Amino acid sequence: MLKITLIVFFFCLGFNSFAQTSSDTKEDSQSILNLINSYSKSRDTKDTILLKKILTKDVDQLVSSGEWRSGIDAAIKGMMESSTSNPGERTLHVERIRFLSDDVALVDARYEIKNPDGSIRKMWSSFTMVDDKGWKISAIRNMLPAGN
Repeated sequence: MLKITLIVFFFCLGFNSFAQTSSDTKEDSQSILNLINSYSKSRDTKDTILLKKILTKDVDQLVSSGEWRSGIDAAIKGMMESSTSNPGERTLHVERIRFLSDDVALVDARYEIKNPDGSIRKMWSSFTMVDDKGWKISAIRNMLPAGN
């Protein structure tokens, strides 16, 4: 009986250690949320200086129209053109952050654009984040679900 009790105790102890979030992960998650907010702000205000600070030089972006934007210059140019040709209030709601390693994370977010006529375009965005002396966006994938 003692043997079974010890096995259950150590199993539960090990399980709890994996279930807890470390303070580093919490800090990284908050940094990533702040980065997504900065991205959203830079798009709303067309702040190319901020975008250059938060995107990697080799960033790539696949947008819902199927256009690939490779490199920071193409990505920023496309973002500015898109914000101009598709005006509206952009909102990103982070649904999940998944850490693949200490310096790579995937972020899934609901991406909504409230159009000037009041209609809302509902999409998904995924961001690949890399930590190279601070978190930056390395890739963006936007998707418009079928039927929307």
